[in-house]
Amino acid sequence: MKNYYKIGEISNLYGIGVDSLRYYEKIGVLKPQRGENGYRLYNLKDIYKLNIIRDLRQLNFSMKQIKSYLADQSIENTLNLLQEEQEFIENQLKKLRSTEQIIHARMDKLLESYKIYTGIFTVKTLPERRCIRLNANITRDEEVDFALKKLQRKHENIIYDIGNQSIGASLSIEDIKRGVTGIFRYVFFILGKKTKEYDFIMPAGQYISFFYRGGYGQSSDRIKETISYVEENGYEILDDLFELYHIDNHDTMIKEEFLTEIQVRISN
Repeated sequence: MKNYYKIGEISNLYGIGVDSLRYYEKIGVLKPQRGENGYRLYNLKDIYKLNIIRDLRQLNFSMKQIKSYLADQSIENTLNLLQEEQEFIENQLKKLRSTEQIIHARMDKLLESYKIYTGIFTVKTLPERRCIRLNANITRDEEVDFALKKLQRKHENIIYDIGNQSIGASLSIEDIKRGVTGIFRYVFFILGKKTKEYDFIMPAGQYISFFYRGGYGQSSDRIKETISYVEENGYEILDDLFELYHIDNHDTMIKEEFLTEIQVRISN
């Protein structure tokens, strides 16, 4: 075995770029000697350090951590370094498990929504639902998306993924009765039952529910149909009407696959 190796030999042997080797020298991790012709010459001690650098880099340690470790290498420091990496890996695993749960929940939601029958009026008894909302007069679909993103950014500590949330927009009953059905008063997210961060509560009670598939151009007609059904069956409307977007452009760009639910709270 040779006592010294040139930078090109070390680069080929370890699969480390020449620029990286020069960087290691610049920050003082490696200190190659210089030959008579000015070439860098790496000795066996440098190779030993490169083995450690390569192994620790594969474990995602920073060069700052590696430099500190090489400057004071001991069993205690080795154990401390590995303990840091173990904690890092455990945190990454928690994030991955959380992401996996989000993916499974979204898949279940899409599969369940895909099976829903449409065009049928039903009466649902629903518990109270805690929500956050953004007040805004919205007239276009693009504005709904923008408002929802703005609301998500405001509450990103509890809303991590728009696509996995129950989202909707509310229309004033007074506007609807005046023939105005294209202006949404606010957008909202329905939150989990345990959350303490919310703007308002949808009251528990009976709700007329109507699902339809397809683009939002039919929204006005579907809303009028819902109001007519409520009146024809002798129900009293208690609150503003709203739409829930079970499948939308966060899931598909095929409008025929969109699934929207109209809900309005009623009393007999």
